[in-house]
Amino acid sequence: MRRRALTAERALESGPRAFLRRPRLEDEAEFIRLARASRRLHRTFARPPENPTAFRSWLARADQTTVQIHLLCRNADGAIAGVLNLTEIVRGPLQSANLGYYAFAPHAGQGYMREGVQLVLVRAFMELGLHRVEANVQPSNTASLRLVLASGFRCEGYAPRLVYIAGRWRDHVRFAIDLETWKRRVTRSLARSKKRPKKK
Repeated sequence: MRRRALTAERALESGPRAFLRRPRLEDEAEFIRLARASRRLHRTFARPPENPTAFRSWLARADQTTVQIHLLCRNADGAIAGVLNLTEIVRGPLQSANLGYYAFAPHAGQGYMREGVQLVLVRAFMELGLHRVEANVQPSNTASLRLVLASGFRCEGYAPRLVYIAGRWRDHVRFAIDLETWKRRVTRSLARSKKRPKKK
């Protein structure tokens, strides 16, 4: 309970089951354990840091103006369920960023990442003032493809050899969502929730 209270105090955005917060040095042991336990899940899709040196290098990126790193944690116990990053943040006429994310094996497939994407979009559009968020997904990553489509992203094309991951240039399907689309989805979601009959 103490851990939950401490992490919840640092929440950037909160949802029904999870919240976003900044990573910190105290997360090192838990993060590395989860990353190593999730190798089969991540395969060639993601490469989270798996040792103290890599973790601290990754943590240092959180202080850059072009990067926002978030841990997605469970409300129930504060456990780390996944990571959602906004990278390549560009200001000026573009006001855009790239979204990257991965779940950790103990909590994958339980709906946490779907909630996490919505929380990070709130930060992107409402806190950071961005207009567009892009997500690039490898074609064989079916779970991630389902996630971005369910989250309101639209497919914008196919990019061969876009990102260098695990020793090879990987093809990606490109997705994006803009502020106007996101606002319409939020408005529709609120309207649907108001129409639902109240439970007795």
